[in-house]
Parts: sequence; C-alpha cells; structure tokens
Amino acid sequence: MKLHAIVADLETARRAVEGGATVVQWRLKDAARADVVERGRAPRSLCARKGVAFVVNDDVEAALMLGADGVHLGRDDEGADRAQEHGLLLGRSAASVEEADAVGAADYIGAGPVWPTPSKADADPAIGIDGLRAICEAVAVPVVAIGGIDASNAAECIRAGATGVAVIRAAADAAALVAAIDAAL
Repeated sequence: MKLHAIVADLETARRAVEGGATVVQWRLKDAARADVVERGRAPRSLCARKGVAFVVNDDVEAALMLGADGVHLGRDDEGADRAQEHGLLLGRSAASVEEADAVGAADYIGAGPVWPTPSKADADPAIGIDGLRAICEAVAVPVVAIGGIDASNAAECIRAGATGVAVIRAAADAAALVAAIDAAL
C-alpha cells in the first residue's frame, strides 16, 4: 500500500506501475459499469502481469467482473459485505477520526483530503497533517493518505503514521513518490 495510484486510463496505469506503484485503483467517475469493466480489462491485465494490486473504485460488481484484487468504497457506497464475502481487499474512506471509527470492517482506510485537491470537486475540507495523524493513531488498520499529495509532501504523510499515499494527479510521477516515501521510511 506504499503508493496507491488512482487512474482512469491505461497509459497512466502503465507509468504508475513502471514507477513503482504498489496498488492501482481504477476510477472512472460517472461511467456505466459496462464501460468500467470494458476499459478496465487492460489495466487489470497489466497489474496481474506485474504483481501490482488492482482495486476498482466504488463498484463491487465491476471489481468482481474484472477479477480485481479489491474495491475502494466511499462513505456512501454500498457493498462492503459482498466485497468481504468474495475475499476482496476492502478500502473505505474517512475524513475524520469519527468517520474512521465508524467504517467497520476494512483492510485499509483512505484518509483525507490531507491538503486541498482539484481532483475531486466534492472533496471534504482538508484535514491537514494533524488530522491525518489523529486518524492513524485511532485505527488499527493501515491508513493511506489522499488529497493534494505529490513527491514534495508524501514523506510528511508517512511520518504522520500513514502506511502509504494515494495520488491522482501525481500518479504518472510514481518513481519520485516512491523515492520520497522510501526516504521517510
């Protein structure tokens, strides 16, 4: 979970994997399930060949259809029980200690946004490093920091207790992110 690259196309997935991403999250917001599955086949295959975990955003059924390793569900997404029944790695989102505590069963928590981000129009207010640290200290599962993260600030997230970072805009710059994370570890 060191580097969780959130991608919407094969080329970015390829660059992220080549740069050292440990998880690729397939995120096609507002796309029909059939499109998510059809367009997700090539990135799924790439991840399988390279030994990188492949996670689908928001849709358990699409994850199952793609043979994904996991699914990341936001606070309002359903399907956590179904994901667990099928042995999928389950990620959940939280923007506060209270939300992290209320997540229930999860294999990891995506915490943030740590900093403001233009990648998600409906993102919560930034929680900052202190908010991230509080979530990391409050839960027993790994925490992946998200929101406004790039190679210049990823190490701060690791030092605050995060197991890894998730990036959208910086996904193609995976090698620099991995170097920053490794330096912090």
